[in-house]
Amino acid sequence: MRVAVVGATGRTGSEVANEASDRGHEVVPLSRTPEGDQRDVADLPAVLADADALVDFTVPEATVEHAHVAAESGVPLVVGTTGFDDDQFGTLVDAADAVPVLKASNFAKGVQALRRVVRAGVAALPEYDVELIDTHHNGKRDAPSGTALTLLEDIDEARDEELDRTYGREGEHDRASDEVGVHVRRAGNVRGEHEVLLAGDDETLTLTHRAESRRVFAAGAVDAAERLAGRDPGFYDFSDVV
Repeated sequence: MRVAVVGATGRTGSEVANEASDRGHEVVPLSRTPEGDQRDVADLPAVLADADALVDFTVPEATVEHAHVAAESGVPLVVGTTGFDDDQFGTLVDAADAVPVLKASNFAKGVQALRRVVRAGVAALPEYDVELIDTHHNGKRDAPSGTALTLLEDIDEARDEELDRTYGREGEHDRASDEVGVHVRRAGNVRGEHEVLLAGDDETLTLTHRAESRRVFAAGAVDAAERLAGRDPGFYDFSDVV
């Protein structure tokens, strides 16, 4: 496969390029500030004329532009960018009419397992309080993380209702039974950690996923690119890969 990677100077994008290369794929790294053998992202249309997949780990504004190019070029798109607003996300959905698109908030296989366990645990303990803690490195811009938002959706699905989000706590007030506490920490070089706490009936259940290296995200993204190659247009989920 010939894999184009935009955001190749970023933390995860560089890992994606390395992972794809280690698997024997031909990699074309692109960046807005190219270094070494990287191509300028302005060359993306020319690069996609002869590519089998595009992997994007950038920022929402850039990803939207890249999605248009991928759709016009007929190249499958894997998106690891987070922090989209509704209109930006709609652009990805529109691109899926022309090419296969896989957007994931987290490409770690363990997170897919965590999501299943969280849904089961929350459904099995309907009276228990739920809290979520999201911890990442000090350079992560969006808060809560895309993974945290996905877990909150899983919690709502398991409870069959949309719980009120309480972001941190300050002052004096009682905890409502229909709320979920969301706590965000940004510090150091933490790769990514998500914890869901269920508490009640004199017991607690803690479900945690911790990424020790960004390589796990890169491996999942390359798995997704390999899976999308030759697929019909449509919007795919990482659960289709794992």
